[in-house]
Amino acid sequence: MFQVIELLAVVAGAIYGVLLARRNQMDLVGVFSVAFIIAFGGGTLRDLCLDRHPLFWIGHDEYAVIVFGLSVVTVFMKRIPDAVERWLFVPDALGLGLFSVIGASFAIEAGTSMFIASLLGVVTGTVGGVIGDVICNQIPSLFRPSTPLYATCSFVGCWVFLLLDHFQINELTAVLSGLSTIVLIRFIALKWQICLPVS
Repeated sequence: MFQVIELLAVVAGAIYGVLLARRNQMDLVGVFSVAFIIAFGGGTLRDLCLDRHPLFWIGHDEYAVIVFGLSVVTVFMKRIPDAVERWLFVPDALGLGLFSVIGASFAIEAGTSMFIASLLGVVTGTVGGVIGDVICNQIPSLFRPSTPLYATCSFVGCWVFLLLDHFQINELTAVLSGLSTIVLIRFIALKWQICLPVS
């Protein structure tokens, strides 16, 4: 089940990455680079922290092929419809949820505490996007005070997953609950522009 979740997370991250790169008018190399980094950046850092080898995308080389394929397809599209651009937040939220839950799961399996597992879930879900924004010459949205809740959604959802898993609730229920929490809070935050207070 977790490999399916990881695959879906990679696809969601890659879709967000190629759309972000196209918005910044990049060529194939740029599109693939941004998509690759957003899809694999957070998971790579997680694997390095947990000393997991090979890195998840090296162990599953089909992930890189999928990201490359999506990049090629979008580059040869003359224009991406405005409706697709407006829905860019959907693959972003799904990627955040999927990557966060899978990251927390791998961390807890590696023997970390629940708190460290929740942090590594956040790292898995957010770091790729941070690097992607930097490549696109933008201040990472994660660090902008005007950005609706993002890492917070991941943190809360990871705890929902981890607590249900800790109390031995059905694994699928725990995963779907954590994922749904992250996506729902993110959508609510976007709808009503809910941000963390500035210190």
